[in-house]
Amino acid sequence: MKRSFLLLSLCLISLIGFAQNAAINNFLVKENLLKNNKLAIIAADTLNNPNENINGTYTFSVSGFTQILKFHDGIAVLPLPIDKSTFVYIKHQNDTGTHSKLVYVYKKDTDLSPYSINSLWLFIIPIALIIVAIAFRKLIIFVVIAFLIFVYFNHSNGLNISTFFESIFDGLKNLI
Repeated sequence: MKRSFLLLSLCLISLIGFAQNAAINNFLVKENLLKNNKLAIIAADTLNNPNENINGTYTFSVSGFTQILKFHDGIAVLPLPIDKSTFVYIKHQNDTGTHSKLVYVYKKDTDLSPYSINSLWLFIIPIALIIVAIAFRKLIIFVVIAFLIFVYFNHSNGLNISTFFESIFDGLKNLI
């Protein structure tokens, strides 16, 4: 009786151990090594060191579209190529919370250069422009023009208003 209970316990423990996937709590965005205009998502730890223990399929939201990415040794490749410089908002949600990054991907010829943007800058820049407009009424035309350029740049590079506010709220939640 004891042996069968022990054997059953060991089997259940091993099944539970195999069923659990490692959680992705941080990730890096880089250009794919094949230089095929695609981005690679690299699972990382809190110090931005690659985590090669991540294998399996994980669900990400990429600029509002749900993508199921297959990780192999901590690396997954986004399936859609990038045609021009654009903003890409990548979000992953798991049991520990929502993990997101706003990335500006600069495309020059066949090279992609992803730059991670702190979403608080999207909050700070308009607030600073409003403060300057209130403090110096003579600069109000300059502030309005700067604000319109800021909005146009964001919109023309794929950062729509819903993604704009979503990235700001995720950034503020991470501060708390």
